Amino acid sequence: MYAMKPTLHRALLGIALLTLGTTGFAETAEERGLTISKETKASDLGWGDMQADMKMILRNRQGQESVREIRLRSLEMENDGDKSLSIFDHPRDVKGTAFLSFSHPIGADDQWLYLPALKRVKRIASRNKSGPFMGSEFAYEDLTSFEIEKYNYKYMGDETVNGRDCFRVEQYPVDKYSGYTRRIVWTDKETYRPEKVEFYDRKNSLLKTLTYKDYKQYLDKHWRADEMNMENHQTGKSTRLLWNNYRFATGLSEKDFNKNTLKRAR
Repeated sequence: MYAMKPTLHRALLGIALLTLGTTGFAETAEERGLTISKETKASDLGWGDMQADMKMILRNRQGQESVREIRLRSLEMENDGDKSLSIFDHPRDVKGTAFLSFSHPIGADDQWLYLPALKRVKRIASRNKSGPFMGSEFAYEDLTSFEIEKYNYKYMGDETVNGRDCFRVEQYPVDKYSGYTRRIVWTDKETYRPEKVEFYDRKNSLLKTLTYKDYKQYLDKHWRADEMNMENHQTGKSTRLLWNNYRFATGLSEKDFNKNTLKRAR
């Protein structure tokens, strides 16, 4: 048997070392994807509660725009997904509309929409979570907190996005009513913040791309983007979210996220 060339030996050794996890055993692409996703989730724990203001800019295929002004409130929950409340202030035809979402790691999320014109609270059924939120390119299922149990994972390699060195991980929704077969998420290796997400529809065709811009850090730990843009490749429409006035530790509690008082949300 001939001796292996030193250069080939070093190359194979390098490949082997790259596939080893911290335990010394080879880490599969699925295990690596799960590890990265767990680290992403862990990097943003501990923010407590948050309020922010947002402009939602809807743009149609012809380039015409309409602007909505929204106030956001969020509450971090232990052993459960986050709670969030969105209140529309402008324009007049949507003023007073309120959206309440309770995310859960396992099982269907709970979501309700109050429509002032009808003066009633509408529950969003699980099978309708893939529908558009208030005419935007964001689906109802896009508006819940990221929970590890909602997906299966696969690490697809590294790639540079927005000038940042990123992990590329595919996420496969567990929910049978999801509008997506998969999402591809590019996560910055240094900060574990998302830089880009691609959404693939039930036919596994590219449907939408979400990009993030102008990150700022709060409380010396938590990264939040000032701008998010969701582009629908199949309709030519897009939705841009402009965030400002982030506030943390504002004293919100569970009583501020109650579907029974959704009609009176201010």
